[in-house]
Amino acid sequence: MSSFKTIEWKDDRVLMIDQRKLPSEEVYFECLTYEEVAWAIKNMVIRGAPAIGVASAMGIALGAIKSKRKDKVEFLAELKEISTIISKTRPTAVNLFWAVRRMMDLVEENKNNDIDSIKAGLVDEAKKIYEEDIEICRRIGRVGNQLINDGAVVLTHCNAGALATAGYGTALGVVRAAVEDGKNIRVIATETRPLLQGARLTAWELDKDGIPVTLITDNMAGYVMSKGMVDAVIVGADRIASNGDVANKIGTYSLSVLAKFHKIPFYVAAPISTIDYNCSSGGLIPIEERDIKEVTHILGNKITPDVKVLNPAFDITPNENISSIITEKGIARAPFIESLRALVH
Repeated sequence: MSSFKTIEWKDDRVLMIDQRKLPSEEVYFECLTYEEVAWAIKNMVIRGAPAIGVASAMGIALGAIKSKRKDKVEFLAELKEISTIISKTRPTAVNLFWAVRRMMDLVEENKNNDIDSIKAGLVDEAKKIYEEDIEICRRIGRVGNQLINDGAVVLTHCNAGALATAGYGTALGVVRAAVEDGKNIRVIATETRPLLQGARLTAWELDKDGIPVTLITDNMAGYVMSKGMVDAVIVGADRIASNGDVANKIGTYSLSVLAKFHKIPFYVAAPISTIDYNCSSGGLIPIEERDIKEVTHILGNKITPDVKVLNPAFDITPNENISSIITEKGIARAPFIESLRALVH
């Protein structure tokens, strides 16, 4: 388990470590309303698909208990509005929509109950999603550990660690499980432009937990692979199509091409909830376009001239570039359309 809390429900508030401030400040962002949770998701106070799912569930629960509605019909209508607002915060990470749907399914199942019991049920469900996520990530780690050899150097991109989940991590969960198993594991972390999640977050949490990490700029990945310095690449995912195409942080696709060329295994670690079985291929996954200032500015300082800027937050890694997809229910391999389906049947 990590030595910090990414998100927690405490005294009818949602607390989340402010990932915009790391690594220079370790401060917590307090949400008293669902609007504040939605703002935090949209503005990257919290990020990472599983963590966004947990935050979404807690946001709905928070909105429910803070509701002043006494009429059942009005209360249920307000919950629907809250779920819609939270659903519009980030378009790519499917865990967000999975968590919102799970919370609203609970509302539907209990719509004949009184308002107070519905509120209590939603709080309990949000806490359950949080606890489940930690256990799911631990299982992902145990499953993925079998793919990692003692002494391995693992390259990872962006942050798919404790900061991206309720607490243990997906890609870094595999690393943590290997370390807990007594293996000597080292990590190479890409800086991950434009928001530097690898430099600010991955390097911070690995260093904090005593796991050896070397930071490189994104354009050094080909060099370290060509020098035989990488034994495996492990990344997380924001959405996985039913055919095994993966949407993850921009730059993941490039790493998969480099890994394939250098014959380095390329693994994706993610919970079953990240698989969108209704999406047939990566081409159908919406790609979030973010504010150009994320590219033109660093720490508030402008670094570019006034030119056109493109800032997609994610790219699609085709299934043929992926060696295995690691989930809490097992490892999926090509043909992914069959192996991913088998995980839930």
